[in-house]
Amino acid sequence: MWCSQENLPSPKTILSAAASLAASAILFRTIANDLIPDVVQNSFYSRLQKLSSQITVVVEELDGLTPNEMFEAANLYLGTLLSTSTRRIKVNKPEKEKQLLVTIDKNQGLVDCFKGVNFKWVLVTSQKPASNGKREDHSQSEVRQLELSFHKKHRDMVLSSYLPYILNKSKEIKEERKVVKLHTVDYNGTDYWGSINLDHPATFDTMAMDPEIKKALIEDLDRFRERKEYYRRVGKAWKRGYLLFGPPGTGKSSLVAAMANYLKFDIFDLDLKEVQCNSDLRRLLIGTKSRSILVIEDIDCSVDLQNRDAENEPKTVEDKITLSGLLNFIDGLWSTCGEERIIVFTTNRKDRLDPALLRPGRMDLHIHLSYCTFSGFKTLAYNYLRIQEHPLFGDIEKLLDYYKAQATPAEVAGELLKSDDAQVSLQGLITFVQSKNKMETAWQDITVGK
Repeated sequence: MWCSQENLPSPKTILSAAASLAASAILFRTIANDLIPDVVQNSFYSRLQKLSSQITVVVEELDGLTPNEMFEAANLYLGTLLSTSTRRIKVNKPEKEKQLLVTIDKNQGLVDCFKGVNFKWVLVTSQKPASNGKREDHSQSEVRQLELSFHKKHRDMVLSSYLPYILNKSKEIKEERKVVKLHTVDYNGTDYWGSINLDHPATFDTMAMDPEIKKALIEDLDRFRERKEYYRRVGKAWKRGYLLFGPPGTGKSSLVAAMANYLKFDIFDLDLKEVQCNSDLRRLLIGTKSRSILVIEDIDCSVDLQNRDAENEPKTVEDKITLSGLLNFIDGLWSTCGEERIIVFTTNRKDRLDPALLRPGRMDLHIHLSYCTFSGFKTLAYNYLRIQEHPLFGDIEKLLDYYKAQATPAEVAGELLKSDDAQVSLQGLITFVQSKNKMETAWQDITVGK
């Protein structure tokens, strides 16, 4: 709607109002100069000028319905900067986590120094009205955002260096605090997986393995973890396959736990007998995370995968998955749904596996876990008895290394558990190994005689 010319003020009136305002400003400045000390005036104008040169970056908690990674990273990072002078902090304990999570509380400020520049952070919260116009009391109605204030001349440094630094630092913090989890197949879950904390104490230091094999495995894991760009350059998915084979009781499952604790990777335990069809295999793979270990134990016993020609034969109800489906699961297109993933197969009988499973790209490194050697025994003796030397060690060394007595690490550990007295425990082990191998020798003589 257009305004009438009659309602507009005249030019004379406008000039008169402007002159009045100018006169008032001059009068106010004159009074200020006469009554307010110069020191106070300079401080006020300095602060006013400083405020006008500040920039505030707003980091919201959510981007629509999606969590903002930058907010999560900054919130975690700032929690590590809290000091005893911080007057308000927020503490909570996430479910299934061991450590307390400490962060700054709402409306609490914090100053961080990066490359000699101070950056001020404040966590600001507000209430979001519900869709019906009424405010709700539950936590979902609260909107959180972090506000970062700094001098405008540091804008480029903040975007190119400071914020990326916080993202990388938060990843390191998560890695240090991460609790390794064990996931199992759960068809009631949203992604077919359920999880618990992995409290297995196995480490490479406690594993009764051949020292050279252990060293080679650790070096291989370290090399794999550092070769992201290499895998991308050569056009291969960033994954690696291991086959652990050997008699029962040689520590295959414990070695998987040691690998997970060393890498801080979650374990996804895949029991093929629980998988209903090939399409479920794909969904299970998609449900696994990056930086994880997928374990298929007793691959020779899980399903009938020894003969690929059998796939052309009529299927029975028990034929849930096929070898071709498993191979596509391991290194087909679906295997690229994730990064930095390790697949571990275990078996007691390597000779029963189809050669298609054994080739590089599926099982890249084959690790033989055999009977306990003297070096493995010494590791177990220290673990269980806290001893590194004993007069009976010489007899045990002859049994395990010279006579090649067959005793698994699990059997040796079982004997060492029977007494806290080293003399009693070691003598019991010697008796057990001698008795066991006499029985095995007798059985071999009977078999040869037949």
